[in-house]
Amino acid sequence: MHKVVSRDGTTIAYEKAGQGPPIVLLGGGFRDHTAFDTLVPHLAEHCTVYAYDRRGRGQSGDSPSYAVQREIEDMEAVIADAGGEAVVFGGSSGAILALEAAMAGAPISKLALLEPPYRVPGFRTPPDGFAEHLDSLLAQDRRGEAVEYFLAEHVGFPPEWIQEWKDSPLWSSNEALAHTLPYDTAVMGDGRVPVERMASMRVETVVVNSDHTGDWLLEAAKATAAALPNGRRLELPGVWHRVLPEILGPVLVEFVTG
Repeated sequence: MHKVVSRDGTTIAYEKAGQGPPIVLLGGGFRDHTAFDTLVPHLAEHCTVYAYDRRGRGQSGDSPSYAVQREIEDMEAVIADAGGEAVVFGGSSGAILALEAAMAGAPISKLALLEPPYRVPGFRTPPDGFAEHLDSLLAQDRRGEAVEYFLAEHVGFPPEWIQEWKDSPLWSSNEALAHTLPYDTAVMGDGRVPVERMASMRVETVVVNSDHTGDWLLEAAKATAAALPNGRRLELPGVWHRVLPEILGPVLVEFVTG
């Protein structure tokens, strides 16, 4: 793992692979850079790939207090190591973070977003006091309950889906990263597509969604692409909230090199 120091002194770790124009990858909730292990081989023959651990995850450091701006600065530090400008691909809440960075003026040449989980009219939103209750559970070190609460009230999983997650080998890593769920909550803000701020953004953007994702994620992808003056939407084969890497990889390569 390579290391770079962000503006506030926090160390950010990233994995570098391949050769070619740079693309920076960042994941969403419950994920560190290893979420891209199956995608990187499809990119590395044509691109230099920088897959990093967002602060508080994997081998990256953290700070006593959190702010979305610090995460934007982390991304800028990785982009600086990548040569000063890069294509950025973000998934889920990482897609919203990447978009926030682009709107803040980060040196992003192109932007690829996988299903940014905005909340559009007609679909459920987290309950009032969601962030405060999540913080309370974590303050009591009730990490498993915090994960369940996030999945139920923020993602909207029914109990049987949560049980499937609890029975899977990934549950322990989900609990280990539970302390970063407030970070993702902060990144997503009030959940609404920031149409007014997007209107002035000129970065070329592709918004990707799976052909088997949830209805609210599909509508969020449509709304995001429609709000971007230089944006378009692309639907690809996949499952819920995920596009198959052997499909996504060549699409990203074409986007980066085209």
